[in-house]
Amino acid sequence: MAANDTTPLIERRSIDYIPEAERHGRLFSQFTLWMGANLQITAIVTGALAVVLGGDVFWSLIGLLVGQLIGGGVMALHAAQGPKLGLPQMISSRVQFGVYGAAIPIVLVCLMYLGFTATGTVLSGQALGQLFGVSDSVGILIFASVIVLVTVLGYRVIHFIGRVASVVGVIAFIYLFSRLMSQTDVGALLQIRHFSWSSFLLAVSLAASWQIAFGPYVADYSRYLPSKTSSVKTFLAAGAGSVVGAQVAMVLGVFAAAMSNGQFAGHEVAYIVGLSGTGATAALLYFSIAFGKVTISTLNSYGSFMCIATIVSGFRGRLEVTRLQRLAFVLAIVGAATLIALLGQHSFLGAFKSFILFLLAFFTPWSAINLVDYYCITRERYDVPALADPNGRYGRWNLLGISVYIFGVLVQLPFISTKFYTGPLVAALGGVDISWIIGLVLPAALYYVCAKKWHGTVPDHLILPKEQGALPTTNGLAAQA
Repeated sequence: MAANDTTPLIERRSIDYIPEAERHGRLFSQFTLWMGANLQITAIVTGALAVVLGGDVFWSLIGLLVGQLIGGGVMALHAAQGPKLGLPQMISSRVQFGVYGAAIPIVLVCLMYLGFTATGTVLSGQALGQLFGVSDSVGILIFASVIVLVTVLGYRVIHFIGRVASVVGVIAFIYLFSRLMSQTDVGALLQIRHFSWSSFLLAVSLAASWQIAFGPYVADYSRYLPSKTSSVKTFLAAGAGSVVGAQVAMVLGVFAAAMSNGQFAGHEVAYIVGLSGTGATAALLYFSIAFGKVTISTLNSYGSFMCIATIVSGFRGRLEVTRLQRLAFVLAIVGAATLIALLGQHSFLGAFKSFILFLLAFFTPWSAINLVDYYCITRERYDVPALADPNGRYGRWNLLGISVYIFGVLVQLPFISTKFYTGPLVAALGGVDISWIIGLVLPAALYYVCAKKWHGTVPDHLILPKEQGALPTTNGLAAQA
């Protein structure tokens, strides 16, 4: 048992609605969870790319911050939906796409998070291999076992790991920054300023895409908060944690890449740990790198489980998932990610990561449609019981949402720049990928105009499932179905 006698340590709920009696937690846990999820090696590598690919330190830092604020704002708007609806993020997509139609973006989201889990597992396997003196493959298997355990335990343990990871991450990053500052002339690096729009927009895109990628599951970790929790405060807590954590990690990556003389790329983990020397300190840093990846890899696995359960439940017409089913889903997800990590740790992974980044284009328009509908069209007035009924208010397929989504994917193709696929307009933009901007703005505008004219029936207030023993209320935010 956890903090009190009514809240179990092992999560009982999955994709179903969280009754008010089971709501718990504090806003500060949103901040620590997302800061801990971002204070990790992959964020360091992402920030370093701004310099590795040609940017200078000064404008890379500014571009990354601008991208964090834009992408973090999108991410935090999704987080604010959790306490109001008491549902995982992708379930709410049924309002815009239909009970069956929501499976279209969800399948692609599942693939993307499967890939993110695999790439994170490779880096963690390297760290654990160095820490325990075993092969990277054994390190990958050790890490995968931890992810299965934490994902099965669920919400409360994930938040606890997030709090611990944020503390471990802060200590590790303070130490790494102190070592880095003692080994390089930061002032001299900041004085080198060669502004170019292509390098600046690259830095913005790196950070914004990083933040937007959390959108499909960020509400999964705020849905247990009491429904009266302020949306503004939820927005600020989740957004600030994610932006601060990611920016700190990416700043370290920028300086590390700038002082590495080309030694950073391809040896990221070893180079970062090498800043501290050897011996016990290096061992502790290898541990902090692996532990930092536990949080984000668990979020990816948990989010993938939620997505798969959402797809299955949509065609079954019910939201409940048993614990045995949950275990089977998690084992399948983590098992697949581990297999990809083992097969791709030496050569395949680079191409696979490009494929995963390509998949970002498939859920950016989903994010735009979901946010515009929630905040501008329905204005939080969802019929939660109808989300499980293919014959209900939202139907099986919502042609408006699906059509705008397809448009949003297609309109990005000319602007995508990855090793897997490069659009025809990328060269004219200096090689910068601005597809995420196109994928947010154009589908949002089109959906707003069309939904204002042709939206389906919207309830007068938020309709929630009837809770046992609950009394009917008169305010719109607590109406019982």
